[in-house]
Amino acid sequence: MQIHYISENNSILNHFLAQIRDVSIQKDSMRFRKNIERIGEIMAYELSKTLEYKAIEVQTPLALKKTTTIADNVVLCSILRAGLALHTGFLNIFDNAENGFVSAYRHHKNNDDEFEILVEYQAAPSFENKNLILIDPMLATGQSIVAVFNKLMTEETPKEIHIAVVIAAPEGIAFLEKNLPSNCHLWVAALDEKLNEKNYIVPGLGDAGDLAYGNKL
Repeated sequence: MQIHYISENNSILNHFLAQIRDVSIQKDSMRFRKNIERIGEIMAYELSKTLEYKAIEVQTPLALKKTTTIADNVVLCSILRAGLALHTGFLNIFDNAENGFVSAYRHHKNNDDEFEILVEYQAAPSFENKNLILIDPMLATGQSIVAVFNKLMTEETPKEIHIAVVIAAPEGIAFLEKNLPSNCHLWVAALDEKLNEKNYIVPGLGDAGDLAYGNKL
């Protein structure tokens, strides 16, 4: 797996990452969603540098201009519900992309710390021979992404597979490296220290879905 860490050099990305972690700023859910969206735009821009382009000519009011445009077809696929704000950021950049959505969540059947990942809903276009970008803000254990990946790959094969996460734990990255094909690209805005005993990322930011859209039952 090729891993791209995009916050290693100082940029406005680190400013937005700091804000989504700040407990005083997190109280404003609209601002939290907007910052996640901005992070998605920055990540999409960085990812766009790896895509294929083709030469075109554009008619300006004065003359023809030779330039380039994206040749690849892109499919954005988000894990509900936490991935929605990040998805919006990617869609702001890849505005011609097709879009898919998959639900995945931790099911604690015994009301303890043990859980299984349930994938219960899928609405996605064909991504055969297209660039599939799988979007989820938090990479903790990695089980959700692997479960969604396995469900999506039952019938079609994308040209390239990109996974975009805002915050990742080393344990989650190791799990993806073990369970996903080696030709996948993993895009990480920030690498954190570890998982705690409940498998939450430390220092992390809390539950991204709750912060963006309100507490769930």
